[in-house]
Amino acid sequence: MERIEYDVLIAGTGPVGLIAALAFADAGFRTALVGPKASTSDGRTTAIMDPALRYLDALLLGPMLAQHGEPLKTMRIVDATSRLVRSPTVTFRAAEIDLPAFGLNIANRELNAALESAAVARPGVVRYEGLVERWETGEHLVGAVLSDGSELSARLVVAADGRSSPARLAAGIEVDARPTGQTAIVLAFSHTRPHSGISTEFHTESGPFTQVPLAGDRSSLVWVVKSEDAAELLALDRAELADRVERQMRSMLGRVTVDVDPQAYPLSTSQPRRYADRRIALIGEAAHVFPPIGAQGLNLGIRDVESLVSVATRHRADPGASVALAEYEVHRRPDVAMRANAVNLLNRSLLSDLLPAQLARSTVFEALRAFSPLRTFFMHEGMRPGSGLRSMLSFRTRDRRAADRT
Repeated sequence: MERIEYDVLIAGTGPVGLIAALAFADAGFRTALVGPKASTSDGRTTAIMDPALRYLDALLLGPMLAQHGEPLKTMRIVDATSRLVRSPTVTFRAAEIDLPAFGLNIANRELNAALESAAVARPGVVRYEGLVERWETGEHLVGAVLSDGSELSARLVVAADGRSSPARLAAGIEVDARPTGQTAIVLAFSHTRPHSGISTEFHTESGPFTQVPLAGDRSSLVWVVKSEDAAELLALDRAELADRVERQMRSMLGRVTVDVDPQAYPLSTSQPRRYADRRIALIGEAAHVFPPIGAQGLNLGIRDVESLVSVATRHRADPGASVALAEYEVHRRPDVAMRANAVNLLNRSLLSDLLPAQLARSTVFEALRAFSPLRTFFMHEGMRPGSGLRSMLSFRTRDRRAADRT
Protein backbone atom coordinates (compact mmCIF):
# COMPACT_ATOMS: atom_id res chain seq x y z
CA MET A 1 0.00 0.00 0.00
CA GLU A 2 1.28 3.46 -0.90
CA ARG A 3 2.34 5.58 2.07
CA ILE A 4 0.69 9.03 2.14
CA GLU A 5 2.89 11.87 3.38
CA TYR A 6 1.69 14.86 5.44
CA ASP A 7 3.37 17.81 7.08
CA VAL A 8 1.81 17.01 10.46
CA LEU A 9 0.14 13.88 11.82
CA ILE A 10 -1.94 14.27 14.96
CA ALA A 11 -2.60 11.15 17.00
CA GLY A 12 -5.59 11.46 19.32
CA THR A 13 -9.11 12.80 19.01
CA GLY A 14 -9.81 14.25 22.42
CA PRO A 15 -10.41 18.01 22.62
CA VAL A 16 -6.70 18.90 22.49
CA GLY A 17 -6.03 16.72 19.45
CA LEU A 18 -9.04 18.09 17.60
CA ILE A 19 -8.05 21.67 18.39
CA ALA A 20 -4.50 20.93 17.22
CA ALA A 21 -5.81 19.62 13.89
CA LEU A 22 -7.81 22.81 13.33
CA ALA A 23 -4.89 25.04 14.31
CA PHE A 24 -2.31 23.30 12.13
CA ALA A 25 -4.64 23.23 9.13
CA ASP A 26 -5.43 26.93 9.54
CA ALA A 27 -1.67 27.61 9.70
CA GLY A 28 -1.31 26.03 6.26
CA PHE A 29 0.05 22.57 7.15
CA ARG A 30 -1.20 19.43 5.40
CA THR A 31 -2.65 17.70 8.44
CA ALA A 32 -3.71 14.10 9.14
CA LEU A 33 -5.91 13.49 12.19
CA VAL A 34 -5.89 9.90 13.42
CA GLY A 35 -8.10 8.42 16.11
CA PRO A 36 -11.56 7.03 16.83
CA LYS A 37 -14.61 9.24 16.60
CA ALA A 38 -14.62 11.74 19.46
CA SER A 39 -16.42 10.47 22.56
CA THR A 40 -19.93 11.68 23.29
CA SER A 41 -20.27 9.63 26.49
CA ASP A 42 -17.89 11.72 28.60
CA GLY A 43 -19.88 13.04 31.55
CA ARG A 44 -17.32 15.64 32.55
CA THR A 45 -17.35 19.35 31.80
CA THR A 46 -14.48 21.67 31.02
CA ALA A 47 -13.93 25.25 32.11
CA ILE A 48 -12.29 27.09 29.21
CA MET A 49 -10.72 30.34 30.35
CA ASP A 50 -10.71 33.67 28.52
CA PRO A 51 -7.25 33.43 26.85
CA ALA A 52 -8.10 29.95 25.53
CA LEU A 53 -11.50 31.21 24.36
CA ARG A 54 -9.79 33.96 22.39
CA TYR A 55 -7.53 31.42 20.71
CA LEU A 56 -10.47 29.15 19.90
CA ASP A 57 -12.43 32.10 18.54
CA ALA A 58 -9.62 32.65 16.04
CA LEU A 59 -10.21 29.02 14.95
CA LEU A 60 -13.88 29.95 14.27
CA LEU A 61 -15.15 28.07 17.33
CA GLY A 62 -16.46 31.10 19.23
CA PRO A 63 -20.16 30.82 18.27
CA MET A 64 -20.28 27.15 19.29
CA LEU A 65 -18.67 27.84 22.65
CA ALA A 66 -21.00 30.77 23.32
CA GLN A 67 -24.00 28.59 22.46
CA HIS A 68 -23.11 25.67 24.73
CA GLY A 69 -21.00 27.28 27.47
CA GLU A 70 -22.08 28.85 30.76
CA PRO A 71 -20.17 31.94 31.97
CA LEU A 72 -18.04 31.66 35.10
CA LYS A 73 -18.29 35.08 36.72
CA THR A 74 -17.04 34.24 40.21
CA MET A 75 -14.79 31.51 41.61
CA ARG A 76 -14.78 30.78 45.31
CA ILE A 77 -12.59 28.52 47.47
CA VAL A 78 -14.02 27.29 50.79
CA ASP A 79 -12.10 25.33 53.41
CA ALA A 80 -14.52 22.53 54.31
CA THR A 81 -12.06 20.54 56.40
CA SER A 82 -12.50 19.95 60.12
CA ARG A 83 -8.84 20.50 60.94
CA LEU A 84 -7.43 22.63 63.70
CA VAL A 85 -6.28 25.41 61.36
CA ARG A 86 -8.69 26.32 58.59
CA SER A 87 -8.17 28.72 55.71
CA PRO A 88 -10.46 31.70 55.11
CA THR A 89 -12.86 31.69 52.16
CA VAL A 90 -11.37 33.43 49.13
CA THR A 91 -13.56 34.85 46.37
CA PHE A 92 -12.24 35.74 42.93
CA ARG A 93 -14.45 37.95 40.75
CA ALA A 94 -13.86 38.34 37.03
CA ALA A 95 -14.90 41.99 37.30
CA GLU A 96 -11.77 42.63 39.39
CA ILE A 97 -9.67 42.01 36.27
CA ASP A 98 -12.10 43.80 33.92
CA LEU A 99 -13.65 40.66 32.44
CA PRO A 100 -17.37 39.81 32.24
CA ALA A 101 -16.44 36.20 33.05
CA PHE A 102 -13.30 34.14 33.65
CA GLY A 103 -14.44 31.76 30.94
CA LEU A 104 -17.13 29.27 29.97
CA ASN A 105 -18.02 25.86 31.38
CA ILE A 106 -19.06 23.42 28.66
CA ALA A 107 -20.06 19.76 28.71
CA ASN A 108 -17.35 17.56 27.21
CA ARG A 109 -19.83 15.62 25.07
CA GLU A 110 -20.98 18.86 23.43
CA LEU A 111 -17.43 20.16 23.08
CA ASN A 112 -16.21 16.89 21.56
CA ALA A 113 -19.08 16.67 19.08
CA ALA A 114 -18.63 20.26 17.92
CA LEU A 115 -14.85 19.92 17.55
CA GLU A 116 -15.25 16.65 15.64
CA SER A 117 -17.68 18.29 13.21
CA ALA A 118 -15.37 21.29 12.76
CA ALA A 119 -12.34 19.08 12.09
CA VAL A 120 -14.16 16.94 9.52
CA ALA A 121 -15.38 20.06 7.70
CA ARG A 122 -12.11 22.03 7.86
CA PRO A 123 -10.10 22.22 4.61
CA GLY A 124 -6.59 20.92 5.19
CA VAL A 125 -7.57 18.22 7.71
CA VAL A 126 -7.74 14.61 6.47
CA ARG A 127 -9.58 12.43 8.99
CA TYR A 128 -8.63 8.80 9.63
CA GLU A 129 -10.86 6.91 12.08
CA GLY A 130 -9.02 4.15 13.89
CA LEU A 131 -5.80 3.73 15.82
CA VAL A 132 -2.11 3.69 15.01
CA GLU A 133 -1.00 0.08 15.32
CA ARG A 134 2.70 0.70 14.71
CA TRP A 135 4.99 3.73 14.75
CA GLU A 136 8.20 3.86 12.70
CA THR A 137 10.53 6.69 13.69
CA GLY A 138 13.13 7.86 11.20
CA GLU A 139 15.63 10.63 10.58
CA HIS A 140 13.40 12.65 8.22
CA LEU A 141 9.89 11.21 8.68
CA VAL A 142 7.79 9.30 11.18
CA GLY A 143 5.66 6.49 9.75
CA ALA A 144 2.32 5.29 11.09
CA VAL A 145 0.57 2.05 10.18
CA LEU A 146 -3.14 2.27 11.02
CA SER A 147 -5.54 -0.44 12.13
CA ASP A 148 -7.23 -0.43 8.69
CA GLY A 149 -3.90 -0.96 6.93
CA SER A 150 -3.41 2.65 5.84
CA GLU A 151 0.19 3.87 5.92
CA LEU A 152 0.96 7.51 6.66
CA SER A 153 4.08 9.54 7.32
CA ALA A 154 4.81 13.06 8.50
CA ARG A 155 7.70 15.33 9.36
CA LEU A 156 6.05 16.12 12.69
CA VAL A 157 3.86 13.88 14.83
CA VAL A 158 1.74 15.51 17.52
CA ALA A 159 1.05 13.09 20.38
CA ALA A 160 -2.41 13.96 21.73
CA ASP A 161 -3.19 10.33 22.50
CA GLY A 162 -3.65 10.56 26.25
CA ARG A 163 -1.80 9.75 29.44
CA SER A 164 -0.74 6.28 28.21
CA SER A 165 0.39 7.75 24.84
CA PRO A 166 1.72 5.10 22.44
CA ALA A 167 3.27 7.91 20.38
CA ARG A 168 5.23 9.07 23.44
CA LEU A 169 6.46 5.51 23.90
CA ALA A 170 7.56 5.42 20.25
CA ALA A 171 9.57 8.59 20.86
CA GLY A 172 11.38 6.85 23.72
CA ILE A 173 10.30 9.50 26.20
CA GLU A 174 10.17 8.26 29.77
CA VAL A 175 7.53 9.56 32.14
CA ASP A 176 7.31 9.99 35.90
CA ALA A 177 3.80 8.83 36.78
CA ARG A 178 2.21 7.90 40.07
CA PRO A 179 -1.35 7.45 41.36
CA THR A 180 -2.58 9.93 43.95
CA GLY A 181 -4.81 7.42 45.75
CA GLN A 182 -7.82 9.55 44.81
CA THR A 183 -10.79 9.10 42.48
CA ALA A 184 -12.87 11.86 40.88
CA ILE A 185 -16.63 11.27 40.96
CA VAL A 186 -18.21 13.26 38.13
CA LEU A 187 -21.89 14.10 37.66
CA ALA A 188 -24.38 16.85 36.79
CA PHE A 189 -27.21 17.99 39.03
CA SER A 190 -30.14 20.40 39.18
CA HIS A 191 -30.79 22.74 42.12
CA THR A 192 -33.60 24.96 43.31
CA ARG A 193 -31.53 28.12 43.83
CA PRO A 194 -29.70 29.94 41.02
CA HIS A 195 -25.92 29.55 40.86
CA SER A 196 -25.49 33.16 39.63
CA GLY A 197 -22.43 32.20 37.64
CA ILE A 198 -20.50 31.23 40.78
CA SER A 199 -18.24 28.18 40.93
CA THR A 200 -17.37 26.95 44.41
CA GLU A 201 -14.43 24.68 45.20
CA PHE A 202 -14.79 23.11 48.66
CA HIS A 203 -11.48 21.83 49.97
CA THR A 204 -11.89 18.64 51.98
CA GLU A 205 -9.50 16.19 53.61
CA SER A 206 -9.78 13.88 50.59
CA GLY A 207 -9.47 16.53 47.88
CA PRO A 208 -11.58 19.25 46.21
CA PHE A 209 -15.36 19.10 45.84
CA THR A 210 -16.00 21.48 42.94
CA GLN A 211 -19.36 22.78 41.73
CA VAL A 212 -19.29 24.56 38.36
CA PRO A 213 -22.30 26.33 36.74
CA LEU A 214 -24.15 24.91 33.75
CA ALA A 215 -26.99 26.54 31.80
CA GLY A 216 -30.16 27.06 33.82
CA ASP A 217 -30.37 25.95 37.43
CA ARG A 218 -27.88 23.16 36.86
CA SER A 219 -24.26 22.55 37.79
CA SER A 220 -21.54 20.01 37.16
CA LEU A 221 -19.63 18.40 40.01
CA VAL A 222 -16.16 16.95 40.40
CA TRP A 223 -15.95 15.28 43.80
CA VAL A 224 -12.46 13.99 44.62
CA VAL A 225 -12.45 11.28 47.28
CA LYS A 226 -10.03 8.67 48.53
CA SER A 227 -10.13 5.77 46.10
CA GLU A 228 -11.30 3.34 48.77
CA ASP A 229 -14.38 5.53 49.38
CA ALA A 230 -15.41 5.87 45.73
CA ALA A 231 -17.27 2.54 45.55
CA GLU A 232 -19.60 3.59 48.37
CA LEU A 233 -20.65 6.77 46.55
CA LEU A 234 -21.08 4.99 43.23
CA ALA A 235 -23.35 2.40 44.89
CA LEU A 236 -25.83 5.03 46.12
CA ASP A 237 -29.04 5.57 44.20
CA ARG A 238 -29.57 9.05 42.78
CA ALA A 239 -31.76 10.25 45.66
CA GLU A 240 -29.19 9.17 48.28
CA LEU A 241 -26.36 10.67 46.25
CA ALA A 242 -28.26 13.95 45.85
CA ASP A 243 -28.67 14.11 49.62
CA ARG A 244 -24.92 13.60 50.11
CA VAL A 245 -24.10 16.27 47.53
CA GLU A 246 -26.50 18.75 49.11
CA ARG A 247 -25.09 18.19 52.60
CA GLN A 248 -21.51 18.51 51.33
CA MET A 249 -22.46 21.85 49.74
CA ARG A 250 -24.21 23.02 52.92
CA SER A 251 -27.45 23.41 50.89
CA MET A 252 -26.11 26.60 49.33
CA LEU A 253 -28.01 25.85 46.09
CA GLY A 254 -31.14 24.51 47.76
CA ARG A 255 -32.55 21.09 46.98
CA VAL A 256 -30.39 18.97 44.70
CA THR A 257 -31.46 16.42 42.08
CA VAL A 258 -28.78 14.27 40.44
CA ASP A 259 -29.50 14.24 36.70
CA VAL A 260 -27.17 11.49 35.48
CA ASP A 261 -25.45 8.42 36.87
CA PRO A 262 -22.00 9.35 38.21
CA GLN A 263 -18.77 8.39 36.47
CA ALA A 264 -15.48 7.66 38.22
CA TYR A 265 -11.96 8.58 37.11
CA PRO A 266 -8.90 7.40 39.12
CA LEU A 267 -6.43 10.27 39.52
CA SER A 268 -2.70 10.30 38.96
CA THR A 269 0.13 12.68 38.23
CA SER A 270 2.40 12.40 35.22
CA GLN A 271 5.30 14.42 33.85
CA PRO A 272 7.52 13.35 30.92
CA ARG A 273 11.29 13.67 31.04
CA ARG A 274 11.08 15.58 27.74
CA TYR A 275 8.26 17.19 25.76
CA ALA A 276 9.51 16.21 22.33
CA ASP A 277 11.95 13.88 20.63
CA ARG A 278 12.39 11.91 17.38
CA ARG A 279 9.98 14.23 15.51
CA ILE A 280 7.23 13.58 18.06
CA ALA A 281 5.91 16.43 20.26
CA LEU A 282 3.66 15.88 23.28
CA ILE A 283 0.54 17.91 24.03
CA GLY A 284 -2.40 17.56 26.42
CA GLU A 285 -2.43 14.56 28.75
CA ALA A 286 0.45 12.98 26.86
CA ALA A 287 2.50 15.88 28.27
CA HIS A 288 0.98 16.55 31.70
CA VAL A 289 -1.50 14.98 34.10
CA PHE A 290 -2.47 16.31 37.52
CA PRO A 291 -5.55 16.52 39.78
CA PRO A 292 -8.56 18.63 38.68
CA ILE A 293 -7.85 21.76 40.71
CA GLY A 294 -8.13 25.30 39.35
CA ALA A 295 -9.39 24.46 35.83
CA GLN A 296 -5.89 24.05 34.41
CA GLY A 297 -6.02 20.84 32.31
CA LEU A 298 -7.48 21.72 28.90
CA ASN A 299 -6.34 25.34 29.14
CA LEU A 300 -2.76 24.12 29.52
CA GLY A 301 -3.30 21.77 26.57
CA ILE A 302 -4.54 24.64 24.40
CA ARG A 303 -1.38 26.58 25.25
CA ASP A 304 0.59 23.48 24.15
CA VAL A 305 -1.17 23.69 20.80
CA GLU A 306 -0.66 27.43 20.49
CA SER A 307 3.06 27.13 21.23
CA LEU A 308 3.66 24.12 18.99
CA VAL A 309 1.88 25.66 16.00
CA SER A 310 3.84 28.87 16.49
CA VAL A 311 7.15 26.98 16.61
CA ALA A 312 6.22 24.83 13.60
CA THR A 313 5.31 27.94 11.61
CA ARG A 314 8.71 29.46 12.32
CA HIS A 315 10.30 26.20 11.12
CA ARG A 316 7.89 25.54 8.28
CA ALA A 317 10.53 23.91 6.07
CA ASP A 318 10.86 21.12 8.65
CA PRO A 319 8.51 21.46 11.65
CA GLY A 320 9.79 18.23 13.23
CA ALA A 321 13.48 19.13 13.10
CA SER A 322 15.45 18.85 16.32
CA VAL A 323 15.92 22.63 16.53
CA ALA A 324 12.13 23.13 16.36
CA LEU A 325 11.44 20.49 19.00
CA ALA A 326 14.10 22.00 21.27
CA GLU A 327 12.41 25.39 20.93
CA TYR A 328 9.04 23.85 21.85
CA GLU A 329 10.64 22.22 24.89
CA VAL A 330 12.04 25.55 26.08
CA HIS A 331 8.68 27.28 25.64
CA ARG A 332 6.52 24.70 27.40
CA ARG A 333 8.60 23.36 30.27
CA PRO A 334 8.34 26.40 32.61
CA ASP A 335 4.56 26.79 32.18
CA VAL A 336 3.81 23.08 32.61
CA ALA A 337 6.18 22.69 35.56
CA MET A 338 4.77 25.71 37.37
CA ARG A 339 1.12 24.61 36.93
CA ALA A 340 1.76 20.97 37.76
CA ASN A 341 3.85 21.77 40.84
CA ALA A 342 1.32 24.30 42.15
CA VAL A 343 -1.64 21.94 41.71
CA ASN A 344 0.19 18.93 43.15
CA LEU A 345 1.41 20.97 46.13
CA LEU A 346 -2.10 22.24 46.88
CA ASN A 347 -3.52 18.75 46.55
CA ARG A 348 -0.90 17.29 48.90
CA SER A 349 -1.61 20.05 51.41
CA LEU A 350 -5.27 18.99 51.46
CA LEU A 351 -4.30 15.40 52.20
CA SER A 352 -1.77 16.29 54.89
CA ASP A 353 -2.68 16.34 58.59
CA LEU A 354 0.56 18.12 59.47
CA LEU A 355 0.05 21.43 61.28
CA PRO A 356 2.76 23.30 59.25
CA ALA A 357 0.90 22.45 56.03
CA GLN A 358 -2.35 23.77 57.50
CA LEU A 359 -0.64 26.96 58.66
CA ALA A 360 0.98 27.52 55.27
CA ARG A 361 -2.32 27.09 53.42
CA SER A 362 -4.11 29.40 55.84
CA THR A 363 -1.42 32.08 55.50
CA VAL A 364 -1.52 32.03 51.70
CA PHE A 365 -5.32 32.12 51.56
CA GLU A 366 -5.53 34.94 54.09
CA ALA A 367 -3.10 36.98 51.99
CA LEU A 368 -5.21 36.35 48.89
CA ARG A 369 -8.38 37.31 50.73
CA ALA A 370 -7.03 40.50 52.28
CA PHE A 371 -4.63 41.89 49.67
CA SER A 372 -6.38 42.79 46.41
CA PRO A 373 -3.20 43.40 44.30
CA LEU A 374 -2.02 39.88 45.20
CA ARG A 375 -5.44 38.47 44.37
CA THR A 376 -5.44 40.32 41.05
CA PHE A 377 -1.95 38.99 40.27
CA PHE A 378 -3.09 35.45 41.11
CA MET A 379 -6.15 35.74 38.86
CA HIS A 380 -4.18 37.10 35.91
CA GLU A 381 -1.45 34.50 36.34
CA GLY A 382 -4.03 31.74 36.61
CA MET A 383 -5.45 32.77 33.25
CA ARG A 384 -2.15 33.04 31.38
CA PRO A 385 1.49 32.80 32.57
CA GLY A 386 3.25 36.15 32.69
CA SER A 387 0.06 38.19 32.58
CA GLY A 388 0.07 38.66 36.35
CA LEU A 389 3.38 40.52 36.31
CA ARG A 390 2.27 42.63 33.35
CA SER A 391 -0.93 43.57 35.17
CA MET A 392 1.01 44.67 38.28
CA LEU A 393 3.40 46.78 36.19
CA SER A 394 0.44 48.33 34.38
CA PHE A 395 -1.25 49.02 37.72
CA ARG A 396 1.86 50.75 39.10
CA THR A 397 2.23 52.81 35.92
CA ARG A 398 -1.38 54.00 36.22
CA ASP A 399 -0.75 54.89 39.88
CA ARG A 400 2.33 56.96 38.97
CA ARG A 401 0.42 58.80 36.25
CA ALA A 402 -2.42 59.53 38.63
CA ALA A 403 0.06 60.85 41.22
CA ASP A 404 1.73 63.07 38.62
CA ARG A 405 -1.63 64.59 37.66
CA THR A 406 -2.30 65.52 41.28
